[in-house]
Amino acid sequence: MSQAPAALPGEPRVDLAAARSHGLTAAEFAAIERLMGRTPTFTELGVFSVMWSEHCSYKSSRKHLQTLPREGPNVIGGPGENAGAIDVGDGWVAVFKIESHNHPSYVEPYQGAATGVGGILRDIFTMGARPIASMDSLKFGAIDHPRTRYLVNGVVGGIGGYGNCVGVPTVAGELMFDPGYNGNILVNAFALGLARREDLQSARARGVGNPVLYVGSATGRDGIHGASLLASAEFDAGSEAKRPTVQVGDPFTEKLLIEACLEAIKTGAIAAIQDMGAAGLTSSSSEMAGRGGLGVELDLDRVPLREANLSPYEILLSESQERMLIVAEHGREAELAAVFERWDLHAVVIGRITGDGRWRARFKGQVVADIPVAAISDDAPLYDRPAAPPAPLRDSSSPRLTTAISRPDPAAALRALLASPNVASRRWVFRQYDSLVLSNTVAGPGGDAAVLRIKGSRRGLALKVDSNPRACAIDPYLGAVATVCEAARNVACAGARPAAITNCLNYGNPERPEIMWQFVRGVAGLRAAARAFATPVISGNVSFYNETEGRAIPPTPTIAIVGTFADVSLNVKHYFSFPGDAIVLVRTAAPSLAASEYADLFGAADDALTPIDLGRERRLLDGLVECAQRRLIRSAHDVSEGGIAVALAEACFNPAAPAGAEIVPDAIDASVAAWFGEGASSVILSLPAENLKAIHEIFAPLEVRSIGRVTAAPRLKIGRQIDEEVAALMRLYEDALPGRLGRHD
Repeated sequence: MSQAPAALPGEPRVDLAAARSHGLTAAEFAAIERLMGRTPTFTELGVFSVMWSEHCSYKSSRKHLQTLPREGPNVIGGPGENAGAIDVGDGWVAVFKIESHNHPSYVEPYQGAATGVGGILRDIFTMGARPIASMDSLKFGAIDHPRTRYLVNGVVGGIGGYGNCVGVPTVAGELMFDPGYNGNILVNAFALGLARREDLQSARARGVGNPVLYVGSATGRDGIHGASLLASAEFDAGSEAKRPTVQVGDPFTEKLLIEACLEAIKTGAIAAIQDMGAAGLTSSSSEMAGRGGLGVELDLDRVPLREANLSPYEILLSESQERMLIVAEHGREAELAAVFERWDLHAVVIGRITGDGRWRARFKGQVVADIPVAAISDDAPLYDRPAAPPAPLRDSSSPRLTTAISRPDPAAALRALLASPNVASRRWVFRQYDSLVLSNTVAGPGGDAAVLRIKGSRRGLALKVDSNPRACAIDPYLGAVATVCEAARNVACAGARPAAITNCLNYGNPERPEIMWQFVRGVAGLRAAARAFATPVISGNVSFYNETEGRAIPPTPTIAIVGTFADVSLNVKHYFSFPGDAIVLVRTAAPSLAASEYADLFGAADDALTPIDLGRERRLLDGLVECAQRRLIRSAHDVSEGGIAVALAEACFNPAAPAGAEIVPDAIDASVAAWFGEGASSVILSLPAENLKAIHEIFAPLEVRSIGRVTAAPRLKIGRQIDEEVAALMRLYEDALPGRLGRHD
């Protein structure tokens, strides 16, 4: 039992009611009192509330996340560090991660999205890697919902404003509109950086007596309880009042912090480093000490403040942005401080590493918190929550739901799909982002995957982020498998071999058995696909409580995959370029209208998803990579939203000069599902006719069908049913999103 620290004058009484107001349950409060041997002080209650929150402790998900494959021959760092890292050759390491900033972005869209970008960038350069690319996955409510335009403008503005100012390109992303997100949008931010292997850093504290340095911006009151009471609770009618818990970002300071940290790392004087993210100074200090099996003592009087009279509770829980915590090698703190001072950033020794395994904070000469490090870094509750499918799925006799069905002619359906907000060009969004800064971008937004060069090497990277909430709502397992397949397929279409996964698992309230069932099945699907493709899950994030007044979002596991090129010059475009090339369809199974954009627009029976054979999916990926390496194909485009007809149209949208395509009659089955179905994996290739035999051999035993040819005349002709000017289709495709959002600038 430790001696109780001092309670400060005027602090609220600590009891069960206070604990509940901090998001803790009665059982959790009782467990805290048992661990401490006493009732915690108000400051200590705040510390437990953030560190035992869902957002920080993963108390509902850790059991299941531990089943994911994490190891691989190229994996250098995985879960437990700030981000995952893989060896990509020639001494280079790619460091990447994706995280959510959902609730903050709904409450305050500009700053919520901006600080989501800033936070994920800090996770990357904390590892010693220079950030070179970011992506985003955005989910909004129905496009005609009265709040959607405001949220879209704010989120897109925040991503662009922060990323453009800090000088990191946004190279890819995804965007979806669906009524399921009317009350709870999703903003998932991804970042990737490059480091030399010898420069990789750890967040594991070491060295009893080593000084602890606070560097970066000063601390304010913004973001207090962002992790525990905003990100770890569902929305209600009063959520607008939570705006003060959203952090405020400063990208110009972040740019200085990037340069200062990377310079400081080169000195060799850093023993450990971590971003002050969710739960701020509390989480960064306790997690670094916990990883190292050590203790830490903090002097809060030395913390730089931008507001007077902050209490210990506020200093410890603030989530002010652009701040880092460093454990320095003993005697070298002045050397590090000099680096940060050159960049006009705070660098102050605020504590030291101890060997007693305790997390201790002092304020005005008094100990105000004294907690076993393990109690807040490792010993948060671990729940195995009940999981059960919703009643209609448990009862096999329940009738299937259907929606009103209309069947426009194929040409009208194609035009409607190209103008759909979920299919149409995202140019209005990505033209607000700088995708070329740093000059690593070979292929940016608008294609199947982004492609990056690694300067000074022939090597390169491909990256893509995907999700499929409609499929996951029908079958959480198959939907998650399909999402991994799509992300991997996009990377392979660019010619890169999928190497590793990071994920952001977005679900509703895990205390509801049907939501927990969705999550457990989603993790199982992710696990199966990751193993099949030998793509370990090296980092990620879980975002629960994405619901408003009991209405949960569709289950939305977001998957980002990074692939590698031995020679980046072998990257493959997604559009047709050479008249006379053969057009080939390769697929693993027949498509289906289930969970398709066509079904959403025109209605369809609520059919089950098509089963997925992961062995055939792996064959498709391997074949695409081999085709690229042997220079057998000129383009490869994934068939996704809108089906084959939309994929053919998009492949004609060559940005240099629109191409045409002529698909021979009966080459594609004369059915709505064949033309506009999704689900099973399909790709459209273009290639010289003399390579057809090799293509059949590479993809066997998959279905490989020559369906037509690329034409110089920019018309899309599909059998006898569709004959459209490509320019007219492009206008529909490009104008739809700004037209629906009322933006024509």
